[in-house]
Amino acid sequence: MTSVERREARFIRRKQKRESRRDKFLAGYDDFSLVTDPNNLYQAFMKSKKGVGWKTSIQRYEMNILRNIAETVKMLESGVSVARGFMEFDLTERGKTRHIRSVHVSERVVQKCLCDRVLVPMLSRFLIYDNGASMKGKGVHFSARRLTTHMAKYFRKNGTNDGYCLQIDFSKYFDRIVHRHLFDMIGKHVRDERVLRLLHDFVDPFGNGVSLGLGSQVSQIAALFYANAVDQFIKNTLRIKSYGRYMDDLFLILPDKRDLKSVLEKIIRECGRLRIKINTRKTRITKLGDGVLYLKGIYTLTPSGRIVRVATGDSKRRMRRKLFKFRKLVMDGKMSASDAYASYQSWRGNQRKRFDSFYLVDRMDGLYNGLFINNRMEERYG
Repeated sequence: MTSVERREARFIRRKQKRESRRDKFLAGYDDFSLVTDPNNLYQAFMKSKKGVGWKTSIQRYEMNILRNIAETVKMLESGVSVARGFMEFDLTERGKTRHIRSVHVSERVVQKCLCDRVLVPMLSRFLIYDNGASMKGKGVHFSARRLTTHMAKYFRKNGTNDGYCLQIDFSKYFDRIVHRHLFDMIGKHVRDERVLRLLHDFVDPFGNGVSLGLGSQVSQIAALFYANAVDQFIKNTLRIKSYGRYMDDLFLILPDKRDLKSVLEKIIRECGRLRIKINTRKTRITKLGDGVLYLKGIYTLTPSGRIVRVATGDSKRRMRRKLFKFRKLVMDGKMSASDAYASYQSWRGNQRKRFDSFYLVDRMDGLYNGLFINNRMEERYG
């Protein structure tokens, strides 16, 4: 046996061992009984009510928690759909209106159990590390740190900030997800027919074979996994290491602008296969030294290798407007000073954690003190 044949045989053996370990791991979660377990459903409800326990629907469900869970288990085991339709409303945030289709609490509990016990443990195994949305231990802060990490690695490798970042944005990403493609992807890993049937019950009501709605945890996980084929194409086929994605926002870093243009054309073709459309207005190539706009922050790689992180102007202006609005509400007795304090501290902590914002926070502290403390308001913050 030649050395080439030995390497090939070793590669096949190792591949078979990896696949065997993977299949053994997946078998522990590919089980419909995990969703029908009353204890799992109860824990899913306890997680679902965090932050919204004051709502009437949550309290009414909790008053008869044992009976509600027993009815849910009975419906699941008999194959009856637990989907109850949507509560639809529009939500305007930062000048952008989104149509939300929220599910009822009984359905939300089942979705939470399905995602936490089956879908997330199974599907997250196939996601790239730099996919930062909707996963435990990840999020906006994680994705922002990954961008700065890739910038730092670029400088250490090339010794300069003379590089480029390609930023890609998907246009109406949730509205263009094809159900058939989605189930083909998930079906490669999830084999339990009852789990797939339950997943159909949650996905099929969104559109006529196309689109997912905002307000559903299953939609979040499905949307996260749908573009995984694009992630794998960029990482494994194009061999680009400096890449990251937060739901529908992507970034790639390369030294040559022409290479990035060529890469963009290949990504557009790959996205077209999944019927994902690129938003050309928000897709851009910028110099690392000029600042990269990503997740409401601007990240600039300086010639010395330092990465400067600043918040966008919109974030500052929104907080200033909020503080003046909060003061009026507190003066009118419609809001407590402690609530205004909590909201401001949340923004303040985010700025200090994500950005180099010492002077910005110092100025905003002065504004807050002038509005709420120096005016000797009757209700003190906590």
